[in-house]
Amino acid sequence: MSIASTQQVEQAPLWSVDAGNRRLNRFDWLLMLFLVLITVGYVARGAQLSAPPAEDAAMLMRYATHLAQGHGIVWNIGEKPVDGATDFLFMVMVAGLIGMGLSAEVAVRLLVFLAHVLNVVLVYYALRSLFGAPWWLAVAPAFFLAVATGPIYITTCFGAPVFALFASLSWFFALRAILWGGSPANALGFGLFSLITGLVRPEGVILTLLMVGAALILRGWRGAVALVLAWVIFVVGLGAIYFLWRWHYFGYPLPNPFYKKGGGTLHLDGLRDSYTMLRVFSLPFLLLYLGGLLFREPRRLLIGLLIPPVGFATAFILISNEMNLAGRFQYPALPLILMGVYPAAQVLWRQLQPEPRHEPLRPVHLYMLFAVLLLLLTYSRQAFYRSSFYPDGRAEVAKSLAQYRSKGYWMAVTEAGLLPFYSGWNAIDTWGLNDQWIAHHGAITEAYLERYRPHLIVFHAYFSPIVPANPAERQAQRAVRWDQMVATLQRYAERRGYILAAVYGDTPRDTHYYYVRPDFPDAAAIVEHIRNTRYIWYETGTVSVNYALLEPKSDRFRAKSE
Repeated sequence: MSIASTQQVEQAPLWSVDAGNRRLNRFDWLLMLFLVLITVGYVARGAQLSAPPAEDAAMLMRYATHLAQGHGIVWNIGEKPVDGATDFLFMVMVAGLIGMGLSAEVAVRLLVFLAHVLNVVLVYYALRSLFGAPWWLAVAPAFFLAVATGPIYITTCFGAPVFALFASLSWFFALRAILWGGSPANALGFGLFSLITGLVRPEGVILTLLMVGAALILRGWRGAVALVLAWVIFVVGLGAIYFLWRWHYFGYPLPNPFYKKGGGTLHLDGLRDSYTMLRVFSLPFLLLYLGGLLFREPRRLLIGLLIPPVGFATAFILISNEMNLAGRFQYPALPLILMGVYPAAQVLWRQLQPEPRHEPLRPVHLYMLFAVLLLLLTYSRQAFYRSSFYPDGRAEVAKSLAQYRSKGYWMAVTEAGLLPFYSGWNAIDTWGLNDQWIAHHGAITEAYLERYRPHLIVFHAYFSPIVPANPAERQAQRAVRWDQMVATLQRYAERRGYILAAVYGDTPRDTHYYYVRPDFPDAAAIVEHIRNTRYIWYETGTVSVNYALLEPKSDRFRAKSE
């Protein structure tokens, strides 16, 4: 075969469909409007806007607030920049909305909501315009995305849907080039959105590189050269400019949490949890892929389509799985799987209906579609919505302390989200996600605490004044390091005569300790604020017990400790 003929084969469409089937009509736009309404309605029903943000989300909101106020990307106003908010471009977007007058909570939830809705529409549009999928089949994956974990991320203020939207846009343009041949527009769109994806979160670089790998496998070098060049120009070229800037601005090449959570080791537990979340997210559609792989015709294409989502899930062997609430780290893989599911569905449908039929749509087909959507909704409810979100005593304490924010007080906290964000105090993140010294030295020390002499020390412990710690129960590496940090904080506080204001918990084996330094003017008032808080335990929604004030012989103690 000549070089010319080889090039012609490589540029041939990988998916044979009449161009007319890829052209959207008025009915498609009505269906996309229907999907938008379904998504909005489901969010309105499922999102709990009165709930406080999750801990890690509140950290990003603190950075965004400081940036919007003109202080730069700093954890504490007046200190050096810290790259604790790994969602860089998302943080900048939030800061922009805060600067326009929105509160941080409204800004985050608005961006996450819009991204979620747009991604639902994009999944439908991609299936129809790229593969020529029938409308009824394109509706089902888009509907599943609409009723998946989007409301959870809106509730907790996590930016996973924003990251997922730009990853989906990158994959959309990559699929256009893979399926129908490269063009300047497809390459430009892929390169631009790949850059944005990497700016939203650093692992976006890995995800879009996997898309390039899929293109090389499916199209060969000649067929994928436009996408490769676009990725190199945008991600490597323009991305290098950003990388050098951030290295200069923050003082380190990588985000601060990577040094704490990555540690230069492989995390097999993170890999296991990542694969588990990928399975939970997309099980109904992964089964279609597995069924399609049994047939030779779509096998190569399906393998290529699975490279980005499966490879992305595998990359989480590099970091620990801390705060992976509702699988937010793996969530971008879900729309990628949904956008490429049609080849598997089509080949399986052909096995059920060997001879092509051109029958008009009948009521039975609508009933079947309704049954499928109901099954997907049921699966989503069972897989993703087993917990509720409650008020959080940490947020209530922080709001009561906000009146002292102008006095320059310091807190040292293991709970570095809600307490620093709502109080506005200077804060030492004792775990190190937002502290460069701790992240690079491995652990906090009493000498480091003495530099700041914090007015308030708060830590999450797995013991209480009436139930001692039991190291034998906590053998995991992270648990041991956490307990060592807690021991350092408690030792520092007790050696210096701090007041034990409260030990709040739903049980005496899972508590929040509050120590107040006694030698500053507002100490007594702050102790009273902490003790008078109606402290709701964030996991159960019940009013917590203050074990620091509880008599060991009381009936209440016996009931809680049994």
